[in-house]
Amino acid sequence: MTFKSLQTYNQTFKVLTLGALSALTLSACSAVDRVKNIGEPPALSAIENPAEKPGYKTVSMPMPVPRADVRQANSLWSSGRQAFFKDQRATNIGDIVTVVIEIDDEAEMTNTSSRSRSSDEDAGLNSLLGLEASLHEILPEAVDNTSLIDMGATSSSSGTGSIEREEQIDLQVAAVVTEKLPNGNMVIVGRQEVRVNFEKRILEIAGVIRPEDITIGNTISYEKIAEARVAYGGEGQITDMQQPRYGQQLYDIIFPF
Repeated sequence: MTFKSLQTYNQTFKVLTLGALSALTLSACSAVDRVKNIGEPPALSAIENPAEKPGYKTVSMPMPVPRADVRQANSLWSSGRQAFFKDQRATNIGDIVTVVIEIDDEAEMTNTSSRSRSSDEDAGLNSLLGLEASLHEILPEAVDNTSLIDMGATSSSSGTGSIEREEQIDLQVAAVVTEKLPNGNMVIVGRQEVRVNFEKRILEIAGVIRPEDITIGNTISYEKIAEARVAYGGEGQITDMQQPRYGQQLYDIIFPF
C-alpha cells in the first residue's frame, strides 16, 4: 500500500469513526432521556403562541387590489359587514375556529413497463481493386477481409409497480387565527394533544381560510383550507415499538448494498 493510499484510508477511517461516534452520542442522549422517563407518561406540551415558535414563518400570499369600503348615505349597512347583527364567527387574530377533518381517501395505482432493443452490424471488404489481397501486409494474418466487423447488442428492461393506500380520519380540532391577510383571508394554526395511559396522540392543523367558508356554527371543513397541513401522530411506548432501533436505521442509511 502506497503512502497516498494509506493517507486516504486514514482519512476515510477518521470520517467513519466520527460519524459512528456522533450517531452513538445522539443515540446515548436519547437513550438517557428515555431511561429518565421510565414509568412516566409522555409530557404534554405547554400552551404557546404559535406565531412565536422558532419554526413559524409569516405567510405571504398573492393579494388582489384593495377595494374601498362603499358606504351609502343614511344607511346602517356597510359593504364590509357579513350580517346585520354581530357576527359570532372568527374574524380577527386570536379568534378560534373549529376545523372538521373527515378524510376517507382510497387510491390504487398499477404501472407496468417493458423495453427491449437489439442491433446487429456486419462489415467486410470482399474486393477493392485487388488491394484486399494485400491486407495481410498491414493487418495480422488472422484478419479475414470478408468479415472485418461483426457487432451485436441486446438490451431489455421491465418494471412493475403498484400503490394501494387507504386513509380514514374523522375528528375535530380548534384552531387559532394567527394572521389576517390584506384580502381578508386568515391563517389558522391548531394543535391538540390527548394522552391515554402512556400514549400521547398529537393532531396539528395549519392553513389559509376564507371568512365566507366558515359556517354559522363557527366551523370549517378541512377541504376548504388552502395550503392545508394536517399531521396526526403520537408519542409513547406503542409508538416507540413501531420504530426500528437507531442502530438499524443507521445501518440502513450507510450500507451501500
